[in-house]
Amino acid sequence: MSGWVVERILRFEPGDFVNDGLAHFGFHLRDGRYVAIAHRRHYLALVGESGRVEWTVAAAPPLPGVPNVSADLEYPIYADALPDRTLVVSSFGNALLHRIDPATTSAQVLVDGGALGLADMGNCVVDGEGLVWVNEVTGCRLWRFDLAGRAIETLGDGSRGFDAEPVGFDAVRFGWIYDVRRGPGEAIYVLDSGNYALRAVDPGTRTVRTIAGSGAPGYSGDSGDARAATFGSDPEAAFDGPISLSVDEAGNAYVGDRFNHVVRMIDGESGVVSTIAGRSDADESGNDLAERDPLRLSLPKISSLDYHRGRLFVPTDVAGDAGELAVLRRAA
Repeated sequence: MSGWVVERILRFEPGDFVNDGLAHFGFHLRDGRYVAIAHRRHYLALVGESGRVEWTVAAAPPLPGVPNVSADLEYPIYADALPDRTLVVSSFGNALLHRIDPATTSAQVLVDGGALGLADMGNCVVDGEGLVWVNEVTGCRLWRFDLAGRAIETLGDGSRGFDAEPVGFDAVRFGWIYDVRRGPGEAIYVLDSGNYALRAVDPGTRTVRTIAGSGAPGYSGDSGDARAATFGSDPEAAFDGPISLSVDEAGNAYVGDRFNHVVRMIDGESGVVSTIAGRSDADESGNDLAERDPLRLSLPKISSLDYHRGRLFVPTDVAGDAGELAVLRRAA
């Protein structure tokens, strides 16, 4: 066992959205609210404590009888809460960042990424100052915006590069960035997937350091220094490299090592990497819903990890639009 156990596994068939109070792809906001996202159907929803959808955000109402905030979402990726409890929602397909106010059922475009030259828009993460960090996936840049939508930081020059050692904001470069999360304190964690690495941005010192990954693909390094570890690759895939990230309150980072079919944890204190879920021979047949050993899970296509209060939510695609969500908790 890995120090974690499988609490439950939920199976989602094509067309399913919320199952037993959880979505296939969902994120717990820092204030505890739970947001579900239907990427391919272009909408987002708040799931209440009852497990029912309370409101949605979409270009047109997607669910009968559910209040909808109208916004031009095209493949929404992520959502986070601003200090006033309004939300920011990133839309990958049209490179827009929306600000959503459910209380007034209103939305505004906070950032038009296309007008600023962003290739696309990945995650949107609110920091301790209430400012918003956004990554370009294919554009290899990380942006920081104020609440008027003005760009106040741009990290990276748009060309691919990698520095294993700490580097300043003015010189840093990234590969394709698939995921960004806020950690404890002011650290912003960047999954530099094109470099098979995890990096941490420190706004205080204005430096970026590598937490995990040597810059080369593979599956090595467990039980050792995460900076020497390698993560999986599939050069034939549209999005190569590890594809998902989450961070807990202690600074432990969790990487969805998609092409090795495992979840790996980087210990925030020791810097040691370990595999905590999944197995290398994963297939798309699905899991036994009674399985409780995370190292026996079949996780063929991991994406959109979510951590919340001692639980790690691991979604994986299987055949077609079907998928599963494994909920892990730390073993007693």
